[in-house]
Amino acid sequence: MPSSVKALGQARSSRSTMAPDSCCCSPAAMQRRLPILAWLPDYSLQWLKMDFIAGLSVGLTVIPQALAYAEVAGLPPQNLLGLQNIPRQFFLQVYHTFLNIGETRVGDAVLGLVCMVLLLVLKLMRDHVPPVHPEMPPGVRLSHGLVWTATTARNALVVSFAALVAYSFEVTGYQPFILTGETAEGLPPVRTPPFSLTTANGTTSFAEMVQDMGTGLAVVPLVGLLESIAVAKAFASQNNYRIDANQELLAIGLTNVLGSLVSSYPVTGSFGRTAVNAQSGVCTPAGGLVTGALVLLSLDYLTSLFYYIPKAALAAVIIMAVAPLFDTKIFGTLWRVKRLDLLPLSITFLLCFWEVQYGILAGTLVSLLILLHAVARPKTQVSEGPVLVLQPASGLHFPAIEALREAILNQALEGSPRRCAILECIHVCSIDYTVVLGLGDLLEDFRRQGAALVFVGLQVPVLRTLLAADLKGFQYFSTREEAENHLQQDPGTQPYNSCGDPVPEHKVALLKA
Repeated sequence: MPSSVKALGQARSSRSTMAPDSCCCSPAAMQRRLPILAWLPDYSLQWLKMDFIAGLSVGLTVIPQALAYAEVAGLPPQNLLGLQNIPRQFFLQVYHTFLNIGETRVGDAVLGLVCMVLLLVLKLMRDHVPPVHPEMPPGVRLSHGLVWTATTARNALVVSFAALVAYSFEVTGYQPFILTGETAEGLPPVRTPPFSLTTANGTTSFAEMVQDMGTGLAVVPLVGLLESIAVAKAFASQNNYRIDANQELLAIGLTNVLGSLVSSYPVTGSFGRTAVNAQSGVCTPAGGLVTGALVLLSLDYLTSLFYYIPKAALAAVIIMAVAPLFDTKIFGTLWRVKRLDLLPLSITFLLCFWEVQYGILAGTLVSLLILLHAVARPKTQVSEGPVLVLQPASGLHFPAIEALREAILNQALEGSPRRCAILECIHVCSIDYTVVLGLGDLLEDFRRQGAALVFVGLQVPVLRTLLAADLKGFQYFSTREEAENHLQQDPGTQPYNSCGDPVPEHKVALLKA
């Protein structure tokens, strides 16, 4: 990475690792919440040069992609073939696309495929451009710069090429492509979002608008947040700085609130654009200001040119932007690392063919169920012998106590002969009231059967909780050997300390305190 990006990373690292300040208006707190206060005082002309180049590079990527995504947000322009009035639901899209394949516009199909090939070639060129070395001749460095610029701005070049082709046909009076058409000129008006919508069919209330959004109302913010945090952490690890997730959430939330005033669609982080930013040598967030200025200028002065952009070219931009996100290697990786994780991945993947929001929600639900199953059925290591030793591999929480109780009773008391048991709790750092009640019932079960259950390796918070509960027959020891020796000699019910001696009442009171 360029040294300038590393400098930005170090600056962000120094901000994110600062100690929390008790005053929200202190200089340190203000710098954390308003990062411009940290990097602006040290801003230099060299940083300005690098930010300007990065901002232009990202802007040339953003504008055609934004046009394409806006088309998708308003209308699904079918997958490139010139088909219209295709449903949004995936299976219906496939069905109607093949049903209407005879209506394919040859011009759109050919132009879309050509644009895809050009984008792929330019991307491969970009990936194989060797780095520039200072000892290279000026002519070689210039050629490298031109190739890098052309391949980085490939979206803008390909869309411009398609627009020129479409304009050439327009001059001849024959238009084989579906064009983008009129685009609203100028900056969007600043106004509060509408809470009702009046159409020819009547008025749609706010409640009906929310109902129409469905699960997307929860999925879109969740996915946007996860994507943004993932992008930030990926580049933070590359450049050796840390991310403040709260600050990222604050920035995304504030941006989307302000964006709603100008009819913006949801704003999130982007892997592709962030990569272009980093590869362009961006030094500070000022690069984003350059990108924003370029977008605003295009809205004011270039919207008339957007008319001639074929929708097939925009479809090609979307396809080539999304295709690299499909990582087939993850299936093999999960199969080797943890096969159970393939379950939520597969469910999410398959249900996304129905509706994306359903796939994400289903995958989240399955992941939650897997997590709850691990909590409710913790793995327990069992050591057989005259004394049964059980060691839970994780913490004890209320969903797990019944399963643990059944396991201990089945293995210790239902066999012949009945055995005493040791519950080794070195991995248990906290328990709740339901667990305390369950352990009390378990001690009572052992007492009725003439056996004993003792505890080993209790951490101080857990020990205090159990002593405060005043469980009848509760005994604890520091080591397994001490517990085994005691059970073989005298499985009583008086609380014992690590030496096997009864705990004096004043020490019990002290522990309870």
